[in-house]
Amino acid sequence: MSDTEKKIADTRGQYLQAVQGGRELNDASWTACRIVLTTQRLVLIADGKRQIPLQSIDRIADRHDVNQQSASVSNYVALHVDEDVVLVSAGEHEEFETNLYRAALNGEIILVQHPAVEGGVVQDSEWTKGRMKVTDEALRLALADGQAVEVERADIGDLAIEDKTVSGEERTVIEVEHTDEGISVETHLAGGEFHATVLQVMLEESAERNRADLDLSSTERRVIMALHSGVSPFDIPSFVGIDVEQTEEIFDRLIELDVISVVRERTEVQLTTKGRRTAGENISEQ
Repeated sequence: MSDTEKKIADTRGQYLQAVQGGRELNDASWTACRIVLTTQRLVLIADGKRQIPLQSIDRIADRHDVNQQSASVSNYVALHVDEDVVLVSAGEHEEFETNLYRAALNGEIILVQHPAVEGGVVQDSEWTKGRMKVTDEALRLALADGQAVEVERADIGDLAIEDKTVSGEERTVIEVEHTDEGISVETHLAGGEFHATVLQVMLEESAERNRADLDLSSTERRVIMALHSGVSPFDIPSFVGIDVEQTEEIFDRLIELDVISVVRERTEVQLTTKGRRTAGENISEQ
């Protein structure tokens, strides 16, 4: 490790090679590993050592299910590196995701338009450079014009992604709605492809969590993810590892919360719109 490289996280987890050389590996399985994250690379240590430089990551996504093995794990990130896709799931996954966002974004420069919209009125704000910092609670931006902008992750409402011409170049623009001193504003963010995709995943995760903020137990979330991945309601007890009585109790609670709806019998259910949002929230949290 160089003098400028700093360790950010060192934890346990698992990884799965979903795509290799552009070919999906349908028989892929999870491998337990140690996960070391630094300011420059991600290292997966099992029988051998796999190093993924952060600069080599083309895109970060929340899902890339190639088989039941990958679909059965609700919390992971999909790292796209050239023609490969590697899925990584950490024990404390939400903390790991935030650390990954920190490693990718902290200190980096993007273009910011703030406020682009204030109180529903479009503003004539210029694009300016901003330096990013990610915390557990917020995305903080130090702008070249002296402004300090904070987008609290628990305060994100609507989020839109558009391709626009910014500073003479076609860029991905992330339009994020939040509040500033109690007033609804939109802050627009534009950057290179990698930074844009990391920001998009991070902010979409927060927006989805805010839309479907249900107080669910880890077992209830596993039931939702199993249904979301196509497991039959009749197979939920054996798949999740709970008894039939507990399954019925969970179904009753999820029906009450309008997360699932009854199709025919009590044990045959399907996700509602709210349930699908909750599944999306859980996917993003992994």
